[in-house]
Amino acid sequence: MTSDGTGAGGVGGGGPGFDAGLGGGSDGGLLAPVRAGTRAERATSDAAWLRAMLDAEAALARAQARLGLIPAEDAAAIDRAASALVLDPAELAGRARETATPVVPLVAELRAAVPRAVAASVHRGATSQDVMDTAAMLVARRTLDVIGEDLAAAMREAARLAETHRGTVMAARTLGQQAVPTTFGLKAAGWLAGLLRARDRLRALRLPAQLGGAAGTLAAFAEHATRRHAGERSGARESQEPGAGRRPCPPEGREPGTGEHSGAVTALRLVAAYAEELGLPAPAAPWHAERSAVAELGAALAETARALGKPATDVVLLAQTEVGEVAESTAGSSSAMPQKRNPALSVLVRAAALQVPAYTQLLGQTGGHERAAGAWQAEWLPLREALRLTGGAAQTTAELLAGLRIFPERMRANAALTGGRLLAERLSAHLGREALERALAADGPLDVPAGLLEPEAYLGAAPELVDRILATYREQP
Repeated sequence: MTSDGTGAGGVGGGGPGFDAGLGGGSDGGLLAPVRAGTRAERATSDAAWLRAMLDAEAALARAQARLGLIPAEDAAAIDRAASALVLDPAELAGRARETATPVVPLVAELRAAVPRAVAASVHRGATSQDVMDTAAMLVARRTLDVIGEDLAAAMREAARLAETHRGTVMAARTLGQQAVPTTFGLKAAGWLAGLLRARDRLRALRLPAQLGGAAGTLAAFAEHATRRHAGERSGARESQEPGAGRRPCPPEGREPGTGEHSGAVTALRLVAAYAEELGLPAPAAPWHAERSAVAELGAALAETARALGKPATDVVLLAQTEVGEVAESTAGSSSAMPQKRNPALSVLVRAAALQVPAYTQLLGQTGGHERAAGAWQAEWLPLREALRLTGGAAQTTAELLAGLRIFPERMRANAALTGGRLLAERLSAHLGREALERALAADGPLDVPAGLLEPEAYLGAAPELVDRILATYREQP
């Protein structure tokens, strides 16, 4: 297994163009350096997905033991085996070609890792989608925690820039042309506002556990519970059940043969216990074919990526040679032109911001009947890429803003390039339209009262808007 858990396997021997000397075949981010080596990449690796699937299996066993559906010692054995099991993702993926899901070979490996008498308690009553969807929510939750930390770092830097440059005058640009005066502080505050909204949307996400059994009816769980209750009433041992001779413990909170004996009620209680074991919300009903949770996750990731792409896009434009109002801290060297200092971090973030919305279009697609054939499986890779690209963009944006160099003198000089025409909107209020048109038609500096050409005097509420956005940022935890 490689360091990121994605499995080994050389690229050599694969046909023309492959060279065994190039090393392993794992995805290290060669084509997506924005996420290479980041915490989000590690949180979404093959190893992380396998860990989440095993966590789901162990949580199911613990929840069933809590309700007396399997012996406590079976749950303990499954928990130990799931914690210790080491799997080769590449080998498991090859076996998954036979079943269209990696859960089937994973369950086989987990059953082989527990004592024979315990094997039937593994994955009892569950279906592959229960495990895969739950693993997806676990991976998403863990990755969103990382993204949240990096977003917080990026917001701190944006707030610092907004406060420091609250009154730093520059030209606002609309449709690529100079428009009216503004401040760099307001531009940075705008970045902050977008990041705040994205963070709030990520925080509001509800990523539920998935447990429905074969077709979302919980029938297998209810049946096992009914048989358990019948055994309690008769005092008979369940000789046909997993771990024959090892009677399941009474469910939490009551003695055998008392309380609610409905298998359906127990099945619903199992869903809640399972979600509690995982630290995820319990769904009102299985969502095998109702994919709004995944669609909402995708929409929130797309919005976050777009919010991260805004400062990156602005920096690319402001760092152009003929503009020169900001510069990145990175060398940004070129392979062919040694004089260049490319905005490398911004390029990486912008590329991610453009990709994530495309990936998320595949999340939560409509599928047929009670389990989709293809639409559900199509979510796995786009979800991982959306998570890791958004996470990489968040971490890179924090680095970008922390090292961003600001050149107020160049901002002032660029604002004066048009000889006062940056204040044309203000002049129209003082001179009237006809007089302003005559003044603008003349060559050279505008022949108007000099007092009307001070950009600091035409900032509107820009500084106050900075204060308002900063106040909103500081009020929120």
